[in-house]
Amino acid sequence: MQDIEEFDKLKTKVLKYILYKKRTEQEIRQKFSENAGNNLENVIEYLKENDYINDNRYIEKAILEFKKLKNLSIKELKYKLLSKGLSKSQIEDYIYLHKEELEDYELQSATTLYNKKETIMEPDEIYNYLQKKGYMEQTIRSLQNE
Repeated sequence: MQDIEEFDKLKTKVLKYILYKKRTEQEIRQKFSENAGNNLENVIEYLKENDYINDNRYIEKAILEFKKLKNLSIKELKYKLLSKGLSKSQIEDYIYLHKEELEDYELQSATTLYNKKETIMEPDEIYNYLQKKGYMEQTIRSLQNE
């Protein structure tokens, strides 16, 4: 009986945590790992089964949000997602499946950054800047050819 009460308390805490802002499975593990014991695994399984936690959907939504708000290279997108504790293979699968769309986004992003920087930097400096930010060579080359 006490186990069920502990499970429900933890489930409620975790639900509040993920309903406030979408979280990855790893973020939940980090936040609740200390005092949850075995119940945490059961709560995570319960939440996955009921689709409260879905790392693949998290990747999709996070990338859509980044695309709307920021100018990032594909490499930067990948690092941001890795920092959330998502698996490298899940991220790479998503990038592979959406390669064309993400390459278009990266070119658009690089073009925006180039246009912002061209009044204060020389073209070579801008290309170096983009390279340091992880933009692909083909993206930088296509900017040079415009």
